[in-house]
Amino acid sequence: MNWLAQLPTQRTPWILFTVIVFLLEVTALFFQYKMGLAPCIMCIYQRTAVLGLLSAGIIGSIKPQNKVVRIAAYLTWAVSSVWGYLIAQEHIDMQTTTDPFAFSCEFEPNFPSFLPLHEWIPSFFQATGDCGNIDWQFLGLSMPAWMEIIFGLFASVFFIVISSRLLFKRSV
Repeated sequence: MNWLAQLPTQRTPWILFTVIVFLLEVTALFFQYKMGLAPCIMCIYQRTAVLGLLSAGIIGSIKPQNKVVRIAAYLTWAVSSVWGYLIAQEHIDMQTTTDPFAFSCEFEPNFPSFLPLHEWIPSFFQATGDCGNIDWQFLGLSMPAWMEIIFGLFASVFFIVISSRLLFKRSV
């Protein structure tokens, strides 16, 4: 377990983390532009959470030996993975409800006014799909169900890493 506790202080695991998350974003763009699956507002929010994970990986890669940098990466990782998980869960609820009035899918992302990403980069952040549609499935699971699993895995790995750091190193 001491080996696991030492991983966050090394650059290679953070770079691997960053590459994995980058590939998730590339996959999302493949689904959108090559397979023609239009992202809904919840998809855009999940995409933003994945960008948060990408930021965590980049931050952690900068100087993993520095405790302040590592804590910033940890916080970004924790918030992004948990937020992404909750958004994916809500998206699944939207897709599986039988009550047509239970949820409404917005047309425009609710980004802060000082950060209108959907206006700055519409090809990446503009929602054109419907949250209730299930346009793709793999092994019986829809896209948000897979994202719930992915975010759950990222959150689980986060808690395992933090636990090992706290138990075996006594410092974050």
